[in-house]
Amino acid sequence: MKARITGVATYLPQRTMTSAEVEQRIEGYVPYRGVIERLTGIRSRHIADDDEQASDLAVEAARGLDHAGADLLIFASASQDMVEPATAHIVAAKLGLSCPVFDVKNACNSMLNGMQIAEALILSGAHRRVLVCSGELPSRAIRWRVRDRPQFVTSFAGYTLSDTGAAVLMTPDPGRGVFYRDFTADSTAWAVGTLPGGGSAHPRDPEYSYFRGDGRRLKEAFELAGPDVFLNALKRTGLGWDDFALVAVHQVALPYLRYLAAVLDIPENRLVVSLPEHGNCASATLPLQLALRGWEPGDRVALLGLGGGISAGVMLAEM
Repeated sequence: MKARITGVATYLPQRTMTSAEVEQRIEGYVPYRGVIERLTGIRSRHIADDDEQASDLAVEAARGLDHAGADLLIFASASQDMVEPATAHIVAAKLGLSCPVFDVKNACNSMLNGMQIAEALILSGAHRRVLVCSGELPSRAIRWRVRDRPQFVTSFAGYTLSDTGAAVLMTPDPGRGVFYRDFTADSTAWAVGTLPGGGSAHPRDPEYSYFRGDGRRLKEAFELAGPDVFLNALKRTGLGWDDFALVAVHQVALPYLRYLAAVLDIPENRLVVSLPEHGNCASATLPLQLALRGWEPGDRVALLGLGGGISAGVMLAEM
């Protein structure tokens, strides 16, 4: 028995903001015009309405699937509606579900880890119809009033992020499904990128409610971690990237995507490049790429995740 991905749906807020509009909105320090698109390749990102919450984005995505009868709901996202209760409860209430629920959080790998847990619970026999969903709403944590260039640099990651909802339905299948998964982490690099506010370290200071990070050090941390978690997936399964209909890779900037694709030797025609028109969709990135490319029954797909903290993961599945 395997756990099969039987449905994928996403929700993209209609309102968008170009990189030029992001730069125009920044107050105080004025960045060089065009610097965001030049460094990242991002032309546009999605912005949720002011009255939309992370749970709403997940709900809109889940409504694109046959979620009735789900016997477990996992909300897997870097974003959340509030500290308590788990956002999964809010999503379930809005969908009219009465199944068990819980949250999973691991930065941009949240959805991939949520699917990992869903697979394990299906294989154990504990659940048979698991809805894994995400509502990423990073636009609420972007610093728009910038003091100087150093503060712009540490706030830069926020200007790449996009509001997105995603949902994946996983069920048991005697033949097709997830056939490989592996995860790794280097937690010594946790401080390289953070959203510090709202927890016990900084519970109320609004100064800590914005993204802060060091893009150069983050790139170096992933380079030091190395590509083995991804390359081992091919060695252990005897497959090559050409054996997959698509290879979905988490995307934060086009230069790093090109670097990673070159290191892993992924053919360009297997990649789904979502970044330019949709921005960094955090944990919703991999489901978004599955939805954008589509698949046929029996297609193999590879999901390659990268997340702050730092962590990396890979999941291979036959759809």
